[in-house]
Formats: sequence, C-alpha cells, structure tokens
Amino acid sequence: MSNVKFDHLFAPLQVGPMRVPNRVCETTNTINSSMSQGMIDEFFIAHHIAKAKGGTGWIGSETWLLNMPFPPETPDEIGLSIGCAAHEALYMYPAFAEGMKKFVDEVHKEGSVAVVQLTQLNSVWAPSPVPVVGAQSYTPHVMGEAEIEFCFNVYAEAAKVAMATGADGIEIHCAHETVGYSFLSPVTNRRSDRWGGGPQERVLFVVEALKRVKGVIGDKLALGIRINGEEFRAGGYDNMQMREMLYAIAETGLLDFVDIDTGHCWGAASYVPSSYHPHAEFREIGKAAKADLAEMPKPPAVLFTGRINDPVLAEELLREGYCDLVGMVRAGIADPDFANKAKEGRLGEIRRCIACTRCIDEASESLYIPYTPMCSINPIVGNELRWQQQYKPAEKAKRVVVVGGGLAGCEAARIATMRGHKVTLIEQGKRLGGQLLLSSKAPGRDSFEDQIYFEENEMARLGVDVRLETAADVAAIKALSPDAVVIATGAAPRVPHDVSGLELPHVVQGWEVMKGKVQTGQRVAVVSQEDYFETPCIAEYLASKGKQVTIFHKNVHLGWEIARYSIAMMLARMEQCGIDVHPNLVLTKIEAKALEFVSALGKQTYRKEGFDSVVLVYGAVAQPALYDQLKADGSIAQLYLAGSAWLPRRMAEATRHGANIGLVI
Repeated sequence: MSNVKFDHLFAPLQVGPMRVPNRVCETTNTINSSMSQGMIDEFFIAHHIAKAKGGTGWIGSETWLLNMPFPPETPDEIGLSIGCAAHEALYMYPAFAEGMKKFVDEVHKEGSVAVVQLTQLNSVWAPSPVPVVGAQSYTPHVMGEAEIEFCFNVYAEAAKVAMATGADGIEIHCAHETVGYSFLSPVTNRRSDRWGGGPQERVLFVVEALKRVKGVIGDKLALGIRINGEEFRAGGYDNMQMREMLYAIAETGLLDFVDIDTGHCWGAASYVPSSYHPHAEFREIGKAAKADLAEMPKPPAVLFTGRINDPVLAEELLREGYCDLVGMVRAGIADPDFANKAKEGRLGEIRRCIACTRCIDEASESLYIPYTPMCSINPIVGNELRWQQQYKPAEKAKRVVVVGGGLAGCEAARIATMRGHKVTLIEQGKRLGGQLLLSSKAPGRDSFEDQIYFEENEMARLGVDVRLETAADVAAIKALSPDAVVIATGAAPRVPHDVSGLELPHVVQGWEVMKGKVQTGQRVAVVSQEDYFETPCIAEYLASKGKQVTIFHKNVHLGWEIARYSIAMMLARMEQCGIDVHPNLVLTKIEAKALEFVSALGKQTYRKEGFDSVVLVYGAVAQPALYDQLKADGSIAQLYLAGSAWLPRRMAEATRHGANIGLVI
C-alpha cells in the first residue's frame, strides 16, 4: 500500500452549475469506440463507462461532429485531409440522442459528470483561403456572413440536444483543425472585417458561439472551450497571444472552464504528445492561464492536459497551482481503474500509459477493418464487452507453462493466473520484457520500461512462478507435467537472402546494437526495410553515442506506417540528430568500402561509400521451433503459440494475443 496523500486529486470541484466529484478528467477524444458508425452503442458505453467505474470524475467521451452549410447539390466530404464536412450530423437523429441519454445516465450512476464537446471539424470552411493544417494543401472555402451565422445556429441546436440528454456540461472545440481554431489563429484568419484583426478581435467567432449556446442552456449546464495553448506553427500564435485571447473570451463571463492542450495536429510538438515529450511538458501554460483568470470575479476552472499518466504527477500539478482539473485520457485507456487504484493506495498495480500514441493514432489512421480501439498494453480496450462476457474463473485449475517473458508471454501468464491456474513462466534472459527491453533503451522511449515494471509487479503480486535465466526444451517442459503450454518465444531479426556481402565483419544487426553486443564504427549506414519505429529508434540510439548516421530506406519516407500524431516528431528528431535519410533504396550488395542499391521505384542503381559499419534493420522472423517440436511430440493436450512467435507485429497484437490465450485456457 502507498502512503502518498492525494489531498487535491480526489477533492470535488464546482465548475459553474456542475459539481465534478474529483479532478481526474477524460477529456474528449476520438478513439472511435462505437461499432455503429458513430452512434452511441453498447461498445461506446462499455469503453467510456469503464473509466467512470474506475474513478474518473469527468467523462468527455467522444466529440460531436456538427453539420456545415453545404450547398444542397454538393456531396458530403469526410476524410483525414478535410476533416468532417457534411449536410447532416449524428446529433440530429433521435436514435443518437436516445443512445446518448442512456450513456449519460450510466455516467451519473457511477457518480461522474458527462461533458459534451461540440466540434465543427473540417478544412472545407475557414475565415481565409489558407489551409487549416499547414501540412496539407486543401484550401478552404471562405466563409461569408450567412455561413458564419449557420454555424452559430448549429451550435445552438446541438446544445439543445446535449441538454436534453442530461449532460452536465458543454465544451466548444476551438483548438486545432476546427472552425473555432481557424478564427483564432493569425495564420488562418487574415480577414479585415469584424471577424479578423488582432488577438482581441479574432475571438469574436468564439464569443458569439458561446453566446448562442449560453442562450440555450442558461445556467443549467457548465460551459467552456477547448483551446490550444500554443500553435507551434510558423506564424501561429504563441502562448502570450493565447493568454490575451483567452482573457478576452473569459471577460465576457461566458466561461465556466477552459480545457487547454498544446501543440499541432500534424507537427512537432503534437497535442497528443508521445513518449518523446516530457511528462506535462507545457504545464507552465496551464499555470499562466490559471494566474490570468484568477483576477476575474468568477474565474473559470482550468483543465490542463498533455501527457499526464501518473496520479502522483497529477496531484503535484494541482497542489502547485498549474491547473484545477487534470486531463488523463490515455492514462485511462491504459488502465481505466487507475484512479481507484491510486485512491486506494495501490500505485504499484497501475498500468501506466507508455505514450506510444497508438490508441489515438490508430483511430485516425486505422490498420484494421472493422476498426476497434487499440492500446499497446491494455488488451481489453476495444474488447470490453467480450471480456465482460467471457472473463470468469477457470472451471478447473490447471498447471500452465509459459515459455517466453515478452508481452505475449507475460499477458498469457497474468490472465491465466488471475483465472485460477497455476502458472510457471520460463524466460531465458535475466529479466522479463522481451523486445521492450531493447526499445526502452532508445532515446525518448524509456517510458516503455513502465510496462516491464507492471508485468514484473503483477507476476510477483499474483504468485506466478517466474524462472529467469532458464532454458526451455521439450524435456524440461514435460518434466513440469503441464496441462497447457504457451510458447511465446518471440522473433529474431530477419536476414535478407538477396544481398551479397552479409558475411563481412562490419555488417551487424540493429537488435545486436541495442543489446550492446556489438560496436560500430563512427560512420554508420543503417539499411532499413521496416516502416515503423524500429529504424528511427536504432538510428537515434547510434546518434546519441556520437555516431554519424545515414539511413537508406526502402519506402518513400522513413516511418511510412507512423501515424499523424507521431510522424512529425520522429522526423524532427532525425533532423535534430543530424541523421541523413535516403528513401526509395533497396540494398543489393555490401563491399568493404561501399554499398550498392537499386531504386525501389525503378532500375536505377546507386553506389554509396564512406561507411565504417552497416546496420541492418529488416524486421523480424517468428521463432516457433519449440512449438513445432512440442506439437510433433504430441504429449501436450493444450498447446498455444503466442505473439511474435506466431507472427511478428507490434506491441498491441502481442498483448492481445497473449491475453486472449490466458482467457481461454
């Protein structure tokens, strides 16, 4: 049990007419938990209510995308490049409102409050003909007076629906990729009429939207905005301008709260900060806003969010006056029960978010059809209903042997033990963790070790018989007389078969570099045939050791599969480290003093010289040999192959696969 005191985190707070039971907030996020095309279904309810049950006091769930003033003959336009621009919106359908009312009732049953975010999220309409997102070339239609008025009426109509559902508060989204944001930003608002001008003039759209909503809800619901603390965009507003705009908005007396995040939607820094960002990196932005607003007769509450995954850190932010409420979305995705665990002193049981950003990234650029929410370390996310139905104590306790202490093996052991089985986990290394032990050594990825700590703590708490530095073969496994065996022996680096010169002494594998088993020369060529984080992590690790690194990559750009909230920060770090990246090249030959490549796009060949070492990053190959041997032996009644030993993919797949096996043994 922990002796940490949470005098602030679990204290209630009055926010206008809304009394929030504690300061832990699920700020609105688009994880797309509904399986019914955005309607409020049982999957949506199960995902978000899990956080309310787990002690989160403020449930923001997912944004309401509002309709826009399209000419009747034009089609709806919905996509990543243009946001959501449609003639109609889901809030206009009675079935949506009915589902939302059911959801709000469930939130209230758990003692939490429900806040609805209203969003006009698109790049089709804007105050000026400037792309709402700098990384895009989609130039919007310039809004006229009638179209601006249409938007205000839409906010009011949506507010009526939100109030009818029993919601406790309404938040107008005015940060990044929204119409509200585009009026606030000096980049996207270059108007010379009453809607443009300096910081105090550019707030007019937001103020008028607040007035329309206030005219509907009166003093029955709390009212606030979400705003970007600093754009981090060329020509965008800095924090001082944001403070000036926020003060001008708050002077109207319309705000009960302000929800502040910081950063860019496609750039660095991202408003969904990855592990490359320090915890609560921009906390001073919250503190400055709180100090500014404190001068007012009824200061709006300040909700600050930005990579806060630890209740101890949240308590510190509240105690030191950085904010009044703490946004902890991903903390609740990684562990919906983290608030209750903290309140009960069970800090060691919290599964802390590692800030890989896959949850929100995946929602914006899904790899799977149909899409379900995804978390790299929490296997239940996106599968809440199935786990509610299927998770139960085992009918008969069995002796289970798990071979391999990576994510798949640990999760199989953890879930099987929780269900009542007696589990022995065999790991040949000195510590659990598998590939996490390598990735956590990369600069900016140290938080990945938090998941290793979690698994180690759980093995000890649950009484799993963990045997480290132990080899496993068929005879050793059979000697334990298991009823079930899980083989989670992972993967090994892939060796290309179409490259000559691999036997040369200066050619090494990236994994061996990360393990510290091999050393490289000063000038290093990293040859990559993988499209996620492995290549940049290895390259940055080498650069941190003072090496001159050049990446030769097979695809059109490095990190082809890294999604919008992380790609810019990764590429920025490559620039900061002085790492050169050459895309569209496939290695064909290695010589003592040169590399030969062929274009991935055609037949052009290239010769590159001047490297002391060649580091290969070609992905991984499954290692199922022990499984095959046991299967051939035929003496194990229940035999499972888990994680990368079946198919090398990413953390979430390994976590889910291992947990699913633990669920069915």
